[in-house]
Amino acid sequence: MAMRWRFYPRSVVVEISLHPTPFHPLALLAAWEDALIARTDTAPAATACFVGRVRGHDGNGEPLVALELEHYPGMTETQIEQLAQQALQHHQALAVRVAHRVGRAALGEALVLVAVAADRRGPAQRACTELLEALKHHAPFWKKEWRADGSTQWVQGNTPL
Repeated sequence: MAMRWRFYPRSVVVEISLHPTPFHPLALLAAWEDALIARTDTAPAATACFVGRVRGHDGNGEPLVALELEHYPGMTETQIEQLAQQALQHHQALAVRVAHRVGRAALGEALVLVAVAADRRGPAQRACTELLEALKHHAPFWKKEWRADGSTQWVQGNTPL
């Protein structure tokens, strides 16, 4: 698992990790919040988060058994870091935590955790939503759907909001 911590002006913190094996999003969220509290001696006023999991069907309703995510190591983390920093600056948030699965993931496994801390709920929620959409459209991941018969298909676009 590759993990990066970056500290930006105004004590903004960006933490990113890519996971080749299953991860527990709520455990990562708790550890991230504990680290933020340790740095500032207080909890952020607001935290917004999203957890995305592998669905049991494709965009046409066909059943799936797994989803595989390929990425370009180094470039992927850098791109996610830039997207996170843009969302945080745009909404004046304080910190972000992104965890993303890579490799083959089974149904129900967590694929992504996006969490944003801010001084108020509005900036936290807006930054979280903006970052999630930016990840779906601009992070260099390639998705392959696996079916029960062993056939696969590369995903051509992203699912709608």
